[in-house]
Amino acid sequence: MVAAAAQIVDEREFVVIGSQSILGSHPDAPEALLRSQEVDIYPRRAPDKAIQIEGALGDGSYFHQTFGYYAHAVGPETAKAPSGWDDRLVVIEIPGRPATGVGALAFCLEPHDLILSKLAANRERDWEFAKEALAARLVDSSVLLERAGDLPVSSELLESVTASLHALVVRVR
Repeated sequence: MVAAAAQIVDEREFVVIGSQSILGSHPDAPEALLRSQEVDIYPRRAPDKAIQIEGALGDGSYFHQTFGYYAHAVGPETAKAPSGWDDRLVVIEIPGRPATGVGALAFCLEPHDLILSKLAANRERDWEFAKEALAARLVDSSVLLERAGDLPVSSELLESVTASLHALVVRVR
């Protein structure tokens, strides 16, 4: 995906913020964490070009039909991750494609920031993702609880997320 995106928008650095960003830190992540076909991606230095990526590699595209996953245009404002998330991105070097030799860098959300970003969205599937990541020991509950207070959400949502996270940690142990 990242190498194809590099070709399309002539950029070399991309940020991946959705569930697929778990692959940046855990390339052998459990299958339960890899169900999403959607790759939330944007060019790091030109976020406005994300829509071009989605146009070429998005849902229903030839790329999607061929590889089974697709690009979804997002931007830096999409990540509702704890403050400082952009300083903790995990950088992965993507080799060039054989036809072009054009390589790229994928900047993936650090797993704790990813989980908290998903919990801030507060959807059932995101809580399931968090449960699976905790059960697989891909994240540390103490780091999640420590960073939760840095989420850019309302105090009501923060209180709800924190209480639910405490309950989830107890269930998974």
